[in-house]
Amino acid sequence: MKYEPVIGLEIHVQLNSATKMFCDCPNRPGDEPNRNTCPICLWLPGALPKLSREALQKATLACLALNCTIQQESGFDQKVYYYPDLPKGFQLSQHHKPLARNGWVDIVGEDGRSKRLRIHHIHMEEDVAKLVHEMEGKTPISLVDFNRAGTPLIEIVSEADMRSPDEAMEYVKTLRNQLRYTGSAECSLELGTLRVDANISLRPLGTDEFNTKVEVKNMNSIRNVGDAIAYEITRQTHCLDKGESIVLHTRLWDPEKRMTSPMRSKFSGPCIPDPSVSRIVVSQEWLKEIQGRLPEMPAQKTERFLKVYGLTPEEASNMSLERDLSDFFEAVVKQDISPRKVAGWITTYLIPILRDRNQTMRETFLTPDRFSQLLSMLDKDMINAQSAKEVLLQLLSSDETIEEIVKKGQFQQVSDTTELETVIDRIISEHPSDVEDFRKGNTKVIGFLMGLAMKASQGKANPKLLKEILTKRLDSIVP
Repeated sequence: MKYEPVIGLEIHVQLNSATKMFCDCPNRPGDEPNRNTCPICLWLPGALPKLSREALQKATLACLALNCTIQQESGFDQKVYYYPDLPKGFQLSQHHKPLARNGWVDIVGEDGRSKRLRIHHIHMEEDVAKLVHEMEGKTPISLVDFNRAGTPLIEIVSEADMRSPDEAMEYVKTLRNQLRYTGSAECSLELGTLRVDANISLRPLGTDEFNTKVEVKNMNSIRNVGDAIAYEITRQTHCLDKGESIVLHTRLWDPEKRMTSPMRSKFSGPCIPDPSVSRIVVSQEWLKEIQGRLPEMPAQKTERFLKVYGLTPEEASNMSLERDLSDFFEAVVKQDISPRKVAGWITTYLIPILRDRNQTMRETFLTPDRFSQLLSMLDKDMINAQSAKEVLLQLLSSDETIEEIVKKGQFQQVSDTTELETVIDRIISEHPSDVEDFRKGNTKVIGFLMGLAMKASQGKANPKLLKEILTKRLDSIVP
């Protein structure tokens, strides 16, 4: 490579406080348009903002989770610009005195080594209204929904420490997991409660200078973050190779065309201190109280899972990714189920099912008790692994007891030797050529015949007992 990518991310996170940042309107942007509004978030003359204590607490927790230093004093400024989603002509944001500085997160790089990525600062700001573009007949119109106006945000501004799309994606994943652990934010790229802007520039390999950057927006998944950065690196490389200069501007990522396109020139309006919102002064007593609310974070939990439960590093990491998942894991293990078995089933079966359904654990009927009952039935040979997967699917969707599900679906494992011997004898008689192959030394035939026997039993046979019977039958007919 001739050039080295230099990447920094600006991430907006919507805090899940009950009310908006500066008024008592519900913090529910997805409600019916313009339902959650008042003179303050509409910025009518004479309405004065009042900072939400809950929003400040959640913002502080988020900063602490990202290893930031909380500033003793911070304050809001008027970030001046003119756009239909901001009718008052400015946004309240902490430009000069942010809430926190000098944070970091550790990621695992492409080379398998740990790398520390620094956070320059985190500031609070209000979200703006939402523009909705529609057609009225053949005429395009734009409407404004003020439900989102005033929603509390934090903006996390990284240092330009990332050098590849992979590092940027790992940074977003790690940061998202840390914030979710605090309970301060949902952090969904798909729903827009976490929004990523990437600043990308290239410099000659081996140099330390910073060149003109390009900002990329509209990336609604972690994969899109990586793809957009990769595309922009390629695009800027072609520009530089042709002798074209890079111009400071903002581009949009198009996930369908898989390319970026120009959006607008980069504009930076004035930021002046706002006289209507009191400055924030943090006392050590208050900060200590907030620090006491910080939960055990993923890295700490991974270390404990390694020591206490004897998990492999990969298993411990997987079980620590999400707070709900780690709590679920420990609750199941307390039911006297093998930690490694629990971790294996969660990783191999439960997580992929939830991902396919686009569900969280809270959106299902599965509880630690129901999951432990499933694994206990499996341990006691009451059901086999294949049936257990089917039962798991129903446990997610139905509030029926596991006994009712097993009985209704006839998932009980067949361990009656007479019944299994009948199945094996039929399979052997129907496949004489495969039996002949076994006689000639082809032991792989056992796997094939086992598959047929399991299918004949509708997946309910005890596989261990079935294999024993099959092996004995085949051995008895080999001269």
